[in-house]
Amino acid sequence: MGACTSKPQKPNPYSPKAQQPLQSLDTPSSRPSNTPAADNKRKSDVNGKKSPFFPFYSPSPAHYLFSKKSPAPPPPSSAPRSANSTPRRLFKRPFPPPSPAKHIKAVLLRRHGKNSAATIPEGEEGDAASPAELDRSFGFSKQFTSKYEVGDEVGRGHFGYTCSAVAKKGDLKGQQVAVKVIPKAKMTTAIAIEDVRREVKILRALAGHSNLVQFYDSFEDQDNVYIVMELCQGGELLDRILARGGKYSEDDAKAVLVQILNVVAFCHLQGVVHRDLKPENFLFTSKEENSQLKVIDFGLSDFVRPDEKLNDIVGSAYYVAPEVLHRSYTTEADVWSIGVIAYILLCGSRPFWARTESGIFRAVLKADPSFDEAPWPSLSADAKDFVKRLLNKDPRKRMTAAQALSHPWIRNYNGVKVPLDIHVFKLMKAYMRSSSLRKAALRALSKTLTADELFYLKEQFALLEPNKNGCITLDNLKTALMKNATDAMKESRIPDFLASLNALQYRKMDFEEFCAAVISVHQLEALDRWEQHARCAYEIFEKEGNRAIVIEELASELGLSPSVPVHAVLHDWIRHTDGKLSFLGFVKLLHGPSARSHSKVP
Repeated sequence: MGACTSKPQKPNPYSPKAQQPLQSLDTPSSRPSNTPAADNKRKSDVNGKKSPFFPFYSPSPAHYLFSKKSPAPPPPSSAPRSANSTPRRLFKRPFPPPSPAKHIKAVLLRRHGKNSAATIPEGEEGDAASPAELDRSFGFSKQFTSKYEVGDEVGRGHFGYTCSAVAKKGDLKGQQVAVKVIPKAKMTTAIAIEDVRREVKILRALAGHSNLVQFYDSFEDQDNVYIVMELCQGGELLDRILARGGKYSEDDAKAVLVQILNVVAFCHLQGVVHRDLKPENFLFTSKEENSQLKVIDFGLSDFVRPDEKLNDIVGSAYYVAPEVLHRSYTTEADVWSIGVIAYILLCGSRPFWARTESGIFRAVLKADPSFDEAPWPSLSADAKDFVKRLLNKDPRKRMTAAQALSHPWIRNYNGVKVPLDIHVFKLMKAYMRSSSLRKAALRALSKTLTADELFYLKEQFALLEPNKNGCITLDNLKTALMKNATDAMKESRIPDFLASLNALQYRKMDFEEFCAAVISVHQLEALDRWEQHARCAYEIFEKEGNRAIVIEELASELGLSPSVPVHAVLHDWIRHTDGKLSFLGFVKLLHGPSARSHSKVP
């Protein structure tokens, strides 16, 4: 793992030949090998080379990814890591950044309390306090050694390690557990301390899902923080992928993906984004072939409100979403990571591969995964469509986790149940704030949906438990949320989000209007039949909703600022023959107001 000391010829990340068979999901090596023996050697080399930091500058990774010169990679990190693990990165700063010339390496070093001579003092990310002045007291119980007897080490991560242990007393007496040990000596910045505090808070708040590792308790002493969790003895998903030679049948892949999508949809509904989904962070409860899968390691996770964007660059190189590299993302970033896992399960290769991390990021941002090489031609069209819709570079067009469980490829597998989707509430908010003209356009579009596209909407409507008349109200939304709520939902303030839907307090919404409200225009645009949808919807709109409208009225409907040159912006939205919306205007109206498009004069 890590920076290459030699200078190998760089492969073209845009070429299908750049894909390599799955050997180990580790940092790109200068000498990749396809043999199982090489895999075993690589897996045993726990103290091998470490991964380089981001070899480019802010304001965005895209800034240097496409320049001719890249900064030289810094020295390898000294933090111990598992040989199997995929490199992950930590980056936190306000958006926009104070200086476009500040190297991400410096931010990383400051986050963990290391000095860098090259650091630019402007807009410090680090902490003014010295490590000795930091408060490393978490308020956890200090009775760990009296309650648990520690056994062997079972895993090692970036900032700690995991041991097995046996409970000596209490409700868990005699039961084996897993204990994540995080040395306080590694918590050399306030940010690092807050990361640990937030991880415990998320684990404590999230509860009640069968595919979520069970949290028992947290402890501390002068030297360490101890997080006590369920012990999963079946090994990592990564190990099973490698044992199979990197290829799963479609049914076996479905069995894995259903569990992953279910727990991720649950987390997203609670307002938690994991941010480091990869095969190493899914464990099987036992060695049995069909044992249950559990998601672990919430060390990079965070709470996110439905109308909020995150800007920390975190995650693992092969699984990071394009929008994370651009530092503006939300829960859809997790779905991209699931798409990468799905691609690997079905074909045994990574969708984005290069010998260096900068090459990986360049591929993530610009290259398209190949679906031409074996075994893709022999897989079903639905399987390919499923993966493509997870790996859409535009997060607005990407399926949510709940929508993925509604996809034709997976929805009939072993009694899959579609969970409530937080995305529904976001779309309803946008609909309730739309003009009457846009609502009419959305109703016309909803009438063009196929049975497959209506499946997800019917499932979501049923989860809101409409009354006998087939209508829902604000009370239905509140009840549905509370039925699925954990303490995490309160932390991310999702119930407060319902205030934006207060208009439903005084009226009801039937299924037809619900379809118009929660239809995603961007997701429909990602389909091959989008043009057909749009043309058919425009014909319906012409008959039922189109009317003569002047540009000033349209600007008022869209809520444009008086400072916007409306005639320059909207002149092509209206037909000059009869003053009605043109097809172009209809399609733009479906998307709703866009500050970017309204501020630009053609």
